[in-house]
Amino acid sequence: MHTTTVRPRAAALLLALCALLLVGGCARVPSATPRVLPPDDVIRAAQQRLTDRCLTRQGLTPPRAGQRPGTTRAAMRRDERVSDALFGAGRTELSHTLPTGYSVRAHTDGCLAAAQQTLYGDQRRWFHVSTVVNNLKPEAAHRHRDLASVRALHRTELADWRRLRAHALARSKSVLRASPNVPSPHGDG
Repeated sequence: MHTTTVRPRAAALLLALCALLLVGGCARVPSATPRVLPPDDVIRAAQQRLTDRCLTRQGLTPPRAGQRPGTTRAAMRRDERVSDALFGAGRTELSHTLPTGYSVRAHTDGCLAAAQQTLYGDQRRWFHVSTVVNNLKPEAAHRHRDLASVRALHRTELADWRRLRAHALARSKSVLRASPNVPSPHGDG
C-alpha cells in the first residue's frame, strides 16, 4: 500500500493554493470557447494513458513525474520491473546512427513501444523519422550548413514525420475520448 506523508509547511501551502483557486474560480466567467490542447500535449496525454494501462495490466504502478526512486532493495527491484515493462528489456531492436556519430537505440517491446505502435501505426518508421527530425539542428552544426539545407536533405523523413504525427494526433483524440478520466483534447470534458 502506498501512503503519502504531508509535511505541515506543504499542507499550509496546499491549503493556500486551494483557497486562491476557490476565490479565483468563483470570480471567473466561463470561457465561451473550449480550451484546445496543443497537438504535442494531446499525443503525450494519449501516450501516457496507453502506457499507464499497459503497466496496470501487468500489475505495476505507473511512475509519475517527481517520484523518487526507491532506496530499499525491494523498491529498486520494483522500479527496475516498471522500467523494463515501460521501456523494454534485453537487446535493443531499433538503432539509428546520426551523421554526428551518435547512435540512438530503442526497444520494440515494452509499454512505450506498444503505445507508439498504436498511435503512429508504425513504431519502427516513427523511431527512424523522429530521430532524424529531432536531430536536424545538431546535424546542421556538424555539417557546417544552415538548417534549411539540412531540412532539404531530409524531405522524405520530414514528410513521413508529418504524416505519422497527423495519424498519431487523430488516434490520440480517439484514445482520450474513450478515456473518461483524461481531459478531452477539445476541452469538452
